[in-house]
Order: sequence, then C-alpha cells, then structure tokens
Amino acid sequence: MRVWPLLPCLSALFSAPVSAEADDASGITVTAPRLERSLEREPAALTRLEGRALAPARSGRNLGEVLEAVPGIAVTNRHNFAQGVRLSSRGFGARSAFGIRGLRLHLDGLPLTLPDGQSQVDTVDLDSVVATEVRRGPASVPYGNAAGGVVDLRTAEGFTGPDGARLALQGGSHGLRKAHLRVADADEAGAWHLAAGDLSQTGHRDQSRVDKRLARFSTTRLLAGGRELRIIAGAMDTPFAEDPGGLTRAQWEADRGAADPDAVTLDAGQRADQQDAGVIWRDPASLPGEIRARLFASRRDFEQQLPFVFPGAENRVGYQRAFHGLRLAYGDDRRWGGVPVTALVGLDADRQADDRVRFVVDEQRRVQEQTVDERQTATAAGLFARAGFGLGAASEVTLGLRLDRLRLAVDDRHAGSVDDSGSRTFTEPSGGLGITRQWGEQTLYANATTAFESPTFVELADPDGGGGMNPDLEPQRAVNREVGARGPLGDAARWELALYSVRVRNELIPFERAGRDFYENAGSTRREGVEAGLDWAPAAGWSLRAALTAADYRFVDFEDREGNDYGGNELPGLARWRGELVARRDLGPGGLALAARYQGRRFADNANEVRVGPRTVADLRAHWRRGGWRLFAAVENVADVDYPANIRVNNDAGYYFEPAPGRALRVGLAIPLR
Repeated sequence: MRVWPLLPCLSALFSAPVSAEADDASGITVTAPRLERSLEREPAALTRLEGRALAPARSGRNLGEVLEAVPGIAVTNRHNFAQGVRLSSRGFGARSAFGIRGLRLHLDGLPLTLPDGQSQVDTVDLDSVVATEVRRGPASVPYGNAAGGVVDLRTAEGFTGPDGARLALQGGSHGLRKAHLRVADADEAGAWHLAAGDLSQTGHRDQSRVDKRLARFSTTRLLAGGRELRIIAGAMDTPFAEDPGGLTRAQWEADRGAADPDAVTLDAGQRADQQDAGVIWRDPASLPGEIRARLFASRRDFEQQLPFVFPGAENRVGYQRAFHGLRLAYGDDRRWGGVPVTALVGLDADRQADDRVRFVVDEQRRVQEQTVDERQTATAAGLFARAGFGLGAASEVTLGLRLDRLRLAVDDRHAGSVDDSGSRTFTEPSGGLGITRQWGEQTLYANATTAFESPTFVELADPDGGGGMNPDLEPQRAVNREVGARGPLGDAARWELALYSVRVRNELIPFERAGRDFYENAGSTRREGVEAGLDWAPAAGWSLRAALTAADYRFVDFEDREGNDYGGNELPGLARWRGELVARRDLGPGGLALAARYQGRRFADNANEVRVGPRTVADLRAHWRRGGWRLFAAVENVADVDYPANIRVNNDAGYYFEPAPGRALRVGLAIPLR
C-alpha cells in the first residue's frame, strides 16, 4: 500500500477558501500534547475517549478495554499478566518481547515510561480510568525518547460522579474473582478519590493463575488565584502471575489450554510490588502565563522465572528499581506583533536505577549459579519548546524543537570472567512542524515530525557475549509525514481521517538465541497507512464507534546477522488490516453493547514464512441500573474463536503462539455503600 503520493493532493485543501464562521466547534480540550488547546487546533492524529465512549461493563483487567475503537492502535496479549499487554501505534511497540516499548504512557500526568523506553501498566487502576487521550505517530518533540505514540490515561479525581462509596464485585469463567472499592468526596476547596482492587483468576491455560492487588489515592486542592495542587499515591502487589509461555503451532492446534512444558516444570511466572507517589502543581497567577511542575518517585521489586530450561540457561531474573524525576514548564498565550501566539517551554529530567540479577535454574527449580549482578542507571534530560502561531481567523502553524540526552550505564559487580560494565550516551534532537485550517466546522491538518527511540537495557545485551553493551546497536530514528481531517457530521456524529507515511532508520528488530531475546538494527523500514474513525448516534438510544486501519509495514533494507536479506518483507507481528466496532443500545435504566475486533493476516517471523490468519472476535455486554445499584454481565469471544492472543516474534524454537481464551462469561454487581 502506497499512500504517500496521495498526501500532496489532500494538503492542497489547505489553500481552499474558508468559511467566515470557522470557530472552535467543540468544547473538547486536549492535554496530552502539552500545549493545552481545543482538539480542532491540534495538527496531529488525536482521539479522546471519555464518558459514554468507555465501556460501561468493562472488567478492569486489561488496557484494551479503555482503548476500544481507536484508529491505528493495536492491543494484544490481553491475558498473560506475567508478560504484560502489548500496545502498538503505527507499528511502534510491536517488537516488544514483554511489556510496552516505543510508546509513551502517562497516568494522571505522571510518566509510566522509564528513561530507557520501557513501560509497565500493571499499576494502573483501570476501573478508575475516566478519560483516555491517544496521539498516534512519532511525537518526540513534546515527549522525548520512545514516542512513537502517546497514551494519556486520566483517573477520577472526585469532582464528578456520586460522592460516597461503591463496591463492585465480579466473577466468571476461568476462576475470575474481582472486587473494587471506590470512595470519593468533593467540596469547594477540592476533592479526593480513593480506590482499591483485588483480582484473582486461575486462567484459561495451564500455568496462568494470577493474584493481584492495587490501591490508589489522589487529592486535589483548589487554592487562591486559580492555583491547583494534586497529590497522588499508589501501590501494587502481585504475589504471583504465572506465565504459560508460547506454543508451537502443533501444540496450539492440539490443545489451546496447554502451557509450554518447561513453563510448568519451572513454575514460570513473576512476582512484583511497586509503590509510587507524585505531586502536580499548576500556577496561573504568579507570572503572566502559567507555571506547571511535577515531581514523582516510584520503587519496584520484581522477580521472574522465565519459561525455558537447558544447561546454562539464564532463566531467572530480578531487579529492584528506583525511578524518579521532575518536569518544569511555563506556558503563555498572548499576541506578539498582532499575531496570537501560544507557547510552552520546559525541562524534563528523569533517572532510573536498577539493581539487577540473573540466575541459572535447573529442571528441579534449583539455582545452579548466579550469572549477573549489576547496577543499571539511565539518566535522561530534555529541553523542549513548542509554539502555535495564529494565521488569520482560521489557520494556525505549530513549531516544536527538543534536545534530549540519555546516558545508559552498567556497573558489573559480578566476579565473572567477562566484565559487562560499560555505558552508552545518546544525544538526540527532534523537531516538528504542523498546520491546521478550519473549513466551517471541519479541521484540516498536516504535519512533519521526527522521533527517536533508544534501545532499552534489555535490548542492549551483547549477543556475542563480548562484555559491555552491544556496541553496534543504535537508536532508531523516524520521520513522520501526515495529513488528516476531523470534525462533526451534523449533530449526531464526529469523524476523523489520517493518512501517514513513516520512514525509520536503524529499526530495532528482535531475534532469539538460546531462549533469550537479543536485538539488531535493520537498515530502514517504511510504514504507510490510512486511519479512519467514526462516532455516531444514528437515533435516540443508539450509538456506534468504529475504527478502521489499513497499513503497509515493510523492511526497505535489512540484512540480518546471518546474512539473510529481508528487504521488501513485511514487518512481523503487524496486520495490514484492523477494524473495531462498538455498537450500543440504551434501554432506559440499562443497555446492551456489541464489541467486535478484526485483525487481518500477519507474519510471526522476518522471513514471512510463519503466517497467522485473520480473525474476528466479538463480545456481548449488558448492564442495568436501579437507584445506585448496577448489575452487569458479558459474554467474551461469543463465537468461541480459536486465535492467538499474542505472537512471540522470531522465536528460534517455533514457540510463536499464545492462545487466547475461548467463550467466557462474566457477571458483576456494583453496590452503593452509605
């Protein structure tokens, strides 16, 4: 699919006449771009979900529930709590062997993404999420490293919704047991919100049990002069989340509930606990513009038994992590020489310190030797500036610049034959130019942006075992070009459309050796596609959200370490076609919903020899309210489709597939507590 030749045709629309009535047609405000403005003024592909756009009967177990029907976003691995959900935007993030890579994630304005580019979302209380903003495409200018897309999650503060307390209970297939308690209150001086949850389930496969608890508290104080102070604290404890591992195609077809035999032998899985806290300050009174600041800190203790075993296999890992940082920013909105200008300048500084160990464990689960004892530190600093310039009544140009410096260092404290100490420093500039133009109530935009993504500590491991960090592995760098449009269709619908072309140099590509993932750079890749979204209320009581993505992700120039030439092949793990549909019917005190997801065929390897066919999965949901009580139920995977929930890309032993659960039932009850 070649969409870039179409972009100049669409960009020609920006020279067309504009109605004198061009105004802000919506009260929606976008906060993720760090230059607060109405959605219509932002020159990028952005989607915001809140209120009725979020599933009313969601289970609160995986991130996909709050990202339904967002164009360009793929969510996989929704059911393996030990490896974590996979999230990709325009192909960024698809390479991840575990967790999330290539995208920036924030929770209530605080980062979930580490300086080295890794993200974990197991600390997010998804039951409390009330709004989600998603920016697709490279966005390093406002965010820095690993910004192939941005997801900004917002949880309840206590200002809206009923005061008091509510307890929600759920149960269902595969031993699901879940409880969630919410307490909130508000007055003229501010609000507070407390939530706590407990989840356990046996899982749909052998070796897939999970037991997890989390709690989150926030309070917002409204002070004189419009100043605002928000304090947030959270904790997560996962005593165990088992890992059933991947299966070969033959194993999957024989029994989709099976686990990798090595995973059972070793009792593979993880345990983790984390505590975090943050302070966010907003001051619009001390200076002509607005001062914003944030401070945060977190600590994480983690241990994981990996699902493979052979002589010398380094199959147990652990770390203790400290992550903290700050952001200072100043924004102003005024006229300069008769031109309206909205500007933001700021500084980001983050630090990550991991005390990491690795062991060899045998078939009897006995530790044979320790192979790694090292301290890993990542220090990141970024300076950024972004400004929007009004051009007449209906157009605006946005410029952005950023400079990042990232230092990754390893201090090897293990008395082995090879010293793995070393460091890598990356200094990366980023830039962006965008333009928006109003055509009546419709918004047209175009942009060109750059982004970079560094290798993470895990990815910098040297596959040749020479000691230190892999000296040949470089950050990947992307150039994104995009045009799009969005706006209302009468009073009952909103639409969005984006066409993009991304070129990436030094794409980071995984390969597996002796059960462990390593990484190398491809020469270059290209991503081209179309993203379309529709939010429509065709009649009273009916609503529909739909998203369609058609894309082509390919290696342009890539010869791997063994001399295999994959130029022209599709990038593994990515489908050319994806679609989602959520249709709802309100029925007085209750409602029904159908959610369907389609994913086209894809490949599991660079050679494009292991093909994964297309699939469509549908869920049915229902809810009913009476007073403050709410009853809800869902049938997931109604048609009992047998499909992989995740693909382990380029697995050298053929264990590519993690089967998804079949048909499953879930019921719940929310009870007001007075």
